[in-house]
Amino acid sequence: MKNVIFTAFVLLLLSSCGSETKTEPTHRASPVITNGGTTIQFPEAAHLEFFKTEHLNNDTLSAKFTAPANVAATVLPSREGAGRHLILFENPELSSHYTQLNQLQISINQIANVNLKQRQLELERTKDLSAHGVATGQDLMDAESALTMEQSALSNEKAALTEHESKLISEGFSPDVLRKAKAGTAFLICDIPENQIGNIKEGDTCDIRFNAFPNTEFTGKVDAIADVVDHSTRMVKARIIVNNSSKKLKSGMFANVSFDLSDDHNVSVNKNALVTVQGKHYVFIKTSENEFECKEVKIGQHIGDRIIIFDGISADDEIAIEGVLQLKGLSFGY
Repeated sequence: MKNVIFTAFVLLLLSSCGSETKTEPTHRASPVITNGGTTIQFPEAAHLEFFKTEHLNNDTLSAKFTAPANVAATVLPSREGAGRHLILFENPELSSHYTQLNQLQISINQIANVNLKQRQLELERTKDLSAHGVATGQDLMDAESALTMEQSALSNEKAALTEHESKLISEGFSPDVLRKAKAGTAFLICDIPENQIGNIKEGDTCDIRFNAFPNTEFTGKVDAIADVVDHSTRMVKARIIVNNSSKKLKSGMFANVSFDLSDDHNVSVNKNALVTVQGKHYVFIKTSENEFECKEVKIGQHIGDRIIIFDGISADDEIAIEGVLQLKGLSFGY
């Protein structure tokens, strides 16, 4: 009971003291945001205790990147007397394009090397006969018309050839590569994300595991990387060559392709340092004791808890890794 009374007394005393002396509220200066939100300055050092930073370095990062693939074509020995090896495509449309392309190539060679030369000789002969009064004007016009028709036919065949070549190339195949392909070769087409394509180059080796042979690891080589990025998926097609002399691999088979990645040319940041706004990526660089700058960056491979940065920062920068969401709110207003 005494303790209760004593406690009440103390509270009453404190209350009476508070009524006589008023404590003025502490007002801290707000951060100063300039340059359209890219620069954030903190007037008071107490604000900075909330943020943690890291200095960047050029440590080499190593990891594996795996992407799905499928056997898009296999090359089989040609039958006796056939001019080219037989290519079996997974996509029937590609088979049609390749067949028509080869037929057009034969037609173009016939027109360019035989028909045009013949029509040109006939025209020269008719001109000579006309000059000596043996050929008529109609004969000359007919010879010129025949030459023009062959030239027009050649242009049409070349245009059609280009169309079929484009179809093959868009699916990751070069017509020249197909023509020169050796029997016992399998072509895999692998879709690589746009932000990973800088880590893969022609000639790189890769490990491949097929769904049909889960306990067997195959080795492939990156033969080519397409020149076009798919506008909807943001993927780039990579063509991979695999030895298929055993004929185990069939067109249409699925596989997973693993690429060894290492990066010692670009800096990396902790994954917590990155913020994304409207599809663009940013980090906050500490530019002085009380100031941060919001900087747009181009990102690459995620390796562990690190993210490769291709452009936007340098190895000697100091980057915020804690309190980043608060900086984002100050910079972008949300």
